[in-house]
Amino acid sequence: MKTSPSTTSPIDTDRLADFVLFTQRSCILNLSSELSRGNISFPQFFLLAYLSSEEYLTMSDIAKKMGHSTAAATGLVDRLEKLSYVERVHAAEDRRKIMVRITQKGTELVARMRREIATNLSDVMSEMDEEEADTVDHANRALSGRSL
Repeated sequence: MKTSPSTTSPIDTDRLADFVLFTQRSCILNLSSELSRGNISFPQFFLLAYLSSEEYLTMSDIAKKMGHSTAAATGLVDRLEKLSYVERVHAAEDRRKIMVRITQKGTELVARMRREIATNLSDVMSEMDEEEADTVDHANRALSGRSL
């Protein structure tokens, strides 16, 4: 059943907003301590996360996904390549076209961080009462059909 803003309880939206703010803060703090050890910035990590779900991305794809210029995207890739998290490869059909793909080392970092985020969320959700859990479940189902 689809709910409109007029049928959604202000209490539900307030609870969901609190949940998002609390979990986002918690996840960001955990990411921050983990990423600082590897000298990886948040934008670099988010790029790795994008790359982990794609076979490769071109520089223009990366710039578009990250909301950066192609020059800024190139800088992100340069730093990640120096740390062996990504590699550049030439397209077979056009060697001028550079594609970026994540390495095994980058994949392992993203997987480890996802596990930590999932554990963190699980801990938070285990402390919820049934009504709070229903609110989060409803929001998750609503968001899962949307392209974010």
